[in-house]
Amino acid sequence: MISTTNAAGIVVVAVALAALCYSKNLSPRSLAKFLRQKAALVAGRGLPDFAQLTGFPHPKPVHDFNIACARPRPYRPFRWEYHQNMSLKKLEPDYWLELESTYRERISQRRQTYALHGKRVIDELPGSEAASKELMEMVIQYLCLRYPQQFEFDEWTLTFRNHILNSTANISTVHPLVFLLENVPEDFLITQEDPDTGLYTLRAAVSTSAIGWNISQKIGKPLHEIHGPVPDYKEKMAFSMDRYFSKMPCNKPIQRGSWGLEIGEPLYLQTDESDWSHRQHQDPNLPLSHIYMRVDWQTLRRLPKSRAIVFNFKALFTPVTDFRNEPFIPKLLLKVLLEGKKAIMEYKGTWHIEHKVIPALREWAKEQEDKEWVPKDWQEKTLNEDPFYPGWEKHYPIPT
Repeated sequence: MISTTNAAGIVVVAVALAALCYSKNLSPRSLAKFLRQKAALVAGRGLPDFAQLTGFPHPKPVHDFNIACARPRPYRPFRWEYHQNMSLKKLEPDYWLELESTYRERISQRRQTYALHGKRVIDELPGSEAASKELMEMVIQYLCLRYPQQFEFDEWTLTFRNHILNSTANISTVHPLVFLLENVPEDFLITQEDPDTGLYTLRAAVSTSAIGWNISQKIGKPLHEIHGPVPDYKEKMAFSMDRYFSKMPCNKPIQRGSWGLEIGEPLYLQTDESDWSHRQHQDPNLPLSHIYMRVDWQTLRRLPKSRAIVFNFKALFTPVTDFRNEPFIPKLLLKVLLEGKKAIMEYKGTWHIEHKVIPALREWAKEQEDKEWVPKDWQEKTLNEDPFYPGWEKHYPIPT
């Protein structure tokens, strides 16, 4: 029989739990999960609170998220005048890792690429292990907070559940870089400061989205060597980037984008592969519908405990025919292709498709002027909506 004292205690606990549910807008099931997380933290088994450690906010959860219908935002990082710079923007907390409808396909491609190419895709150097583990934990926390219906993490068993793939992983046994390969359709490159030179070097990476390069060519190198082929990097950017890395705080991650024009949707392509040869000639029979813009949308952030800096990027493909319905984009891209700095355009390697894309852009630019979408006297410049375009929200609803 329950004594009056015990009954009173039960009532107090019940009221406290009810108040906690109300204050945090939690269902009983969510409350149980919340209490389990807190108990795990007390026991030293939970994930650290990375928002608290970094000073950068957690993402807002996306409710009723449908991966089959999800679309990435329409990144169009075209600039004019077009010269080589980092074009850095503040990272938005909700868009560090952006999932969309190609998720299952990309994860499958990543696994196949790793099986074929091994250390060209995943590699690490001694001393990077703690940073890789920290990155994995940060990714897990982000995914579970942003997409709570798709991902779960049990702090007691250290089990990560991916409901999209119907898979599980125990983070006490899985290699962090393999975990990233199998659960996140983005590439991650971990740089750490060299104590002898003070320069940041590539120490660990998973990269299945490389075009014309691979990890075996970059591992262990400092930034200026990694970016050796990039026009103007040494002369205009190397010193400022080394200084930026040395001073970068945890609470100010950034984002930027690079772009190219491709035949099809090549995710991983090396110079010794047969498909590379199509870049050396212009096919007169190439259908315009086979040409895509590839955007590598990139973020850069410092990890709070290891102090490593992580560069990650996601390859996104858009048919160039979509530009016809995107105000200002045809005229702006046409300007870049026709008048962009020769060394930069050669580095981008767009020549093999220009014979098809340039006439189409001319036609669409005129069409948009005739429809009064674009003023006839508009002078090409970076759009105020950069990296998007005016009215993009009508075509790309933001998940809530």
